Amino acid sequence: QVQLVESGGGLVQPGGSLRLSCAASGFTLDTYTIGWFRQAPGKAREGVSCISSSDGTIHYGDSVKGRFTFSRDDAKNTVYLQMNSLKPEDTAVYYCATLTHCNYTGLYYNAYNYWGQGTQVTVSS
Repeated sequence: QVQLVESGGGLVQPGGSLRLSCAASGFTLDTYTIGWFRQAPGKAREGVSCISSSDGTIHYGDSVKGRFTFSRDDAKNTVYLQMNSLKPEDTAVYYCATLTHCNYTGLYYNAYNYWGQGTQVTVSS
C-alpha cells in the first residue's frame, strides 16, 4: 500500500524551528520527485519546496528561501523540511506529495500523485 505520513508539526514561537518528516511506504522515494506544500485557512495551496528525481535539484518558494531546508534520507525512505526563523505567516497545514515535476516555476502534480494527510504548524506567541 502506497502511503506518505507527515509528522513533526506543532506550536512554536516566532523565530523558532521545527523539522517536518514525510515517511514513505509502498514505494521508494528517491525515484520520485517529491514536494512540500502548505495551506492556510482561507488561502490557496502553496508550493514550499521540492526535489527533482531527474537531477536532485532542490527548489524553494520565495517566501521560504533562506529559512527552510529540504533534505532526503534514502535509507529511511523519508524526506524532511527543516524550518527555521519561523513567522506567523508560516502557520498552515503542511503536506508532502509526489509530483509530476518541479522547477523554479513551481511544483506540478496530477490526480495520480500521492499525498500525505498533513501536519499542522502553528507559529504564535
